[in-house]
Amino acid sequence: MNVLVLGATGATGRLLTEQLLERDVAVRAIVRSVARVPDQLRSYTALTLTEAEILSLSDDQLTELARGVDGVASCLGHTLSFKGIYGKPRRLVTDATRRVCDAIAGTDPQKPVRFVLMNTTGNRNRDNKEPRSLGEHVVIGLLRLLLPPQPDNEQAAEHLRTGVGRDSQYIEWAAVRPDSLVDEAAVSPYDVVPSPLRSPIFNAGNTSRINVAHFMARLLLEDDLWSRWRFQMPVIYNATTPGETG
Repeated sequence: MNVLVLGATGATGRLLTEQLLERDVAVRAIVRSVARVPDQLRSYTALTLTEAEILSLSDDQLTELARGVDGVASCLGHTLSFKGIYGKPRRLVTDATRRVCDAIAGTDPQKPVRFVLMNTTGNRNRDNKEPRSLGEHVVIGLLRLLLPPQPDNEQAAEHLRTGVGRDSQYIEWAAVRPDSLVDEAAVSPYDVVPSPLRSPIFNAGNTSRINVAHFMARLLLEDDLWSRWRFQMPVIYNATTPGETG
């Protein structure tokens, strides 16, 4: 299997890349700096690195990178700094999602390519008519105005939901929505549900990055799990009681 990973040097992207390589998946990764890729990952012969700003690549270059892949995983996000949040590109995730989807279509794949987008519980799945309180509407509205990553994440998922849709012959998709991200050393039990069980604004839960990576890898590799969650925006939480993973 061949997977293209976007954001492979990020906190979650590194973990996802490692989990895929450990499962003997051939990984192509677009990274801003090869120097930021841990030596442990670079030791895998199945990892192919392209050093570039993803939005600086031409359409032809993106099409070649997407050619022959079975899946794409995007862990792209904005750097948590003033420049990263307010500087350009403000639509990093949206524009990368759109352009890579276009590149996939340009390769005319024989079967649909799986596109798994890391998203956020701060974004509603409009297909599920997820409710929001007045307070949540106010806060989310302010976030859209004040923090460019919020509308970027929303628009990226919306491109998959309505731009690609459910009828594309080239792409099937899922947008994974973790709650507040935390770091843990190992995969732990987690719950996956169709919609948030708690307020992402006023009662957020925790989701470890390694659990997000684990679930995204499973979506790419496990047919039954993919059939369950394709064209959906599953929410993932660390389990509050012991149980099975996933």
